[in-house]
Amino acid sequence: MYSRVSAAPLSDDSDCSTSNCESSSDSENIILREYDGEAKGIELFCAVARVVKSLNWEVARKVRFSDAVQKYGFDQSLVGFKMFVHVYACAGMQLEAYALLREIVCFCQKAELDLFCLSYALLDSPSGTQGMSFVVSVLIKVFASNGFLENSMDAFAQARRVGYEPGIRSCNFLLKCLAEANERKILVCLFEEMKKHGPFPNVYSYTIMMNFYCSGDSSEVEIEQATNILEEMERKGIGASVVTYNAFISGLCKVGVIELAWKFIQDLKNGGQLLNSYCYNAVIHGFVNRGETDKAMQVFEEMKNSGIEADVYSYSILIEGICRHGEVQEGFRLLEEMKENNIKPSLVTYSSILKGLSRSGLMDISLDMFRDIRSSGFEYDQHAYSILISGFCAQGDMDSANTLLEEMISNSLVPDAVSYRNLILGFCKIGSFGKAFSYFDRMREAGFSSNSFTCNHVINGYCKEGKLEKALQLVDEMRGSGISPNMHTFSVVINSLCKERKSGKALEIIPVMLKCNTFPGVVIYANLMDGFCKQADPEKAHMLYKKMLKAGIRPDKVSLTILINVLCRVGKLEKAYKMFEEFISEGLEPDKILYTSMIAGFCRGRDMRTACRLFEEMLERNISPSVVTYTCLIDGFCKVNHMEEACVMFNRIVQENLCPDQLTYLVMIRGFSKRGDADKVEQLLNEMKNLGPLPDETGRQESKNLRTFEKVGKRSSHGALIMDYGRHRLCGSLFLANFYWQITKACGNLSERNNQDHEIPSPLNQGLTLLMFEGFLKV
Repeated sequence: MYSRVSAAPLSDDSDCSTSNCESSSDSENIILREYDGEAKGIELFCAVARVVKSLNWEVARKVRFSDAVQKYGFDQSLVGFKMFVHVYACAGMQLEAYALLREIVCFCQKAELDLFCLSYALLDSPSGTQGMSFVVSVLIKVFASNGFLENSMDAFAQARRVGYEPGIRSCNFLLKCLAEANERKILVCLFEEMKKHGPFPNVYSYTIMMNFYCSGDSSEVEIEQATNILEEMERKGIGASVVTYNAFISGLCKVGVIELAWKFIQDLKNGGQLLNSYCYNAVIHGFVNRGETDKAMQVFEEMKNSGIEADVYSYSILIEGICRHGEVQEGFRLLEEMKENNIKPSLVTYSSILKGLSRSGLMDISLDMFRDIRSSGFEYDQHAYSILISGFCAQGDMDSANTLLEEMISNSLVPDAVSYRNLILGFCKIGSFGKAFSYFDRMREAGFSSNSFTCNHVINGYCKEGKLEKALQLVDEMRGSGISPNMHTFSVVINSLCKERKSGKALEIIPVMLKCNTFPGVVIYANLMDGFCKQADPEKAHMLYKKMLKAGIRPDKVSLTILINVLCRVGKLEKAYKMFEEFISEGLEPDKILYTSMIAGFCRGRDMRTACRLFEEMLERNISPSVVTYTCLIDGFCKVNHMEEACVMFNRIVQENLCPDQLTYLVMIRGFSKRGDADKVEQLLNEMKNLGPLPDETGRQESKNLRTFEKVGKRSSHGALIMDYGRHRLCGSLFLANFYWQITKACGNLSERNNQDHEIPSPLNQGLTLLMFEGFLKV
């Protein structure tokens, strides 16, 4: 059929347009009528006839396959277009054949027709038809370039079955597409098929395979397979190109055998193989990544000495590595060398130096260089701004970082997620949580997703600002956005809730953790136990300890210290001591805090023998007691009325260059007041005055003081006055003067000697006297 149609116009030069189809040569009309008695699609076949005669692409291009299908039906259109393709294939006009086949394939794909059947229809021609191998090659390219790799392989297989052999170029193109799509199984299958039945692989085929085996990161490189490729090429006498060697050297460097790659280059060089800068760049990059900048520089110098000119990539790789390791001065030297060799630095080169300067904290120089970049003909990009913002954030200069971000936006550049995250973290670090929250909101409004690290900082900020509901809300949002809260996320929230005396709510976080496949560790259990302990709920703390053991979590020093402290507070001293012994038997080293907790418990229980034994043991372990330790012992001796021992401990504080605090004095005063030793009380009160003002605590401490005043008030006949002082601080000094008089009266007639009833105490003594009076009430 093709031959008859193509022969028709040779005997007649008349034009086959729509208007004069009927006046065409008799032979042409006879052939067309033979093909279709109804003369359906005569316009299409007239166009085919014109192409046969002139190879005029404009004629074929005007006939759209989709329009032809609509006018003549799919089957007629396919036959006509097959004729077009065949004509151009016979003439070796690949681009035209490619365009026509692509139009057919794209139409069928859009119409959801079976492309495998299409391959069969397009390749269904009489045996020996001229140009079919060309058609097969083009069809393989059409399928492969449009992502239909399975159809491309099917076309290859069908062609082989009917005796057509695709060209090596189309097979190499298919190999390349399969490699880029990481279709390893099909790729290897095609390569082996080519080696067995043809077209036999050439240097380009082997190079594609070499690139495939050496591409990706270190975990993806198949260096053994790459070595086999090189050896196979040598056996078959196929000379590797410099591109093949480039890929192999790059693969060696990726798997970490950089010395072997360097030796391979030297062997090639000694064997007379021409190399290029890409071979050397791979080794330079390998040494730079490993932090061996001296070796990288050695390779760089040898490359230049071998007559191979370093390119912008060679310099950029080296400058980036050198600056990354803090050798910024050397980076500047290489930059000047580039300019001397008429190699224009790229923006990447400048960015490497900017990053090096920023990491070294040289932000002023970095900013000056940033301003000079524009004079070199470059426009600022997002990456350069991001480097500077990161540098200023690392130094805590958030004003400069903020200014750069606003400048970036004014230059029509969109800040990236990294810039926003650095600003958020930077403001969190300096405690400007309001700014951090603002940037966090801006980042999300810009459509950037956050990560757990950034969210954790924001959650920590919310907790420090007392915005616990916001923190919990963000945890829920993280889960809804697919960001998994981690142990640190929950630990921050639980710790903050416990500090706010909301341990019950903190305990409710545990089920949420489990839903996120995050299991509470010893730190979280320790925080919860400590929280319940501070809320005077030691039973709950002990229950959590049992639960922790049941979950198979081994307690650490902190959690055991908390639990022992809990047991001591509730008077379960025997159990606390047993746990203390287990603590030591497990190889854990008790510290000052643990010993002090134990001593405090036994002093509270008036078991001074055990308390003193623990104190001696503490000294034997070379653990220095603190003022708190001594105060606990003094308090214990005072409770059992052993004031001589209490004085010994008090004197040891001074001997060891420690300073007794207000609480130490109050404990001593209480002890001597019980004995009625007015002189000693007076002496201690005078010494106490010289300690200086109490720390100025606000906020929660004021609330705590109020609770203390109320507590004292409930247990005192002067309760109304005390509570009034705590709430309103009205007439406080007069009231405390009266308190002072009451205390001195209990110790003897001090007022007559010192006239204390007429002396209004200072603000320092107001607080101390209240604390002291609370101590008397507890006696």
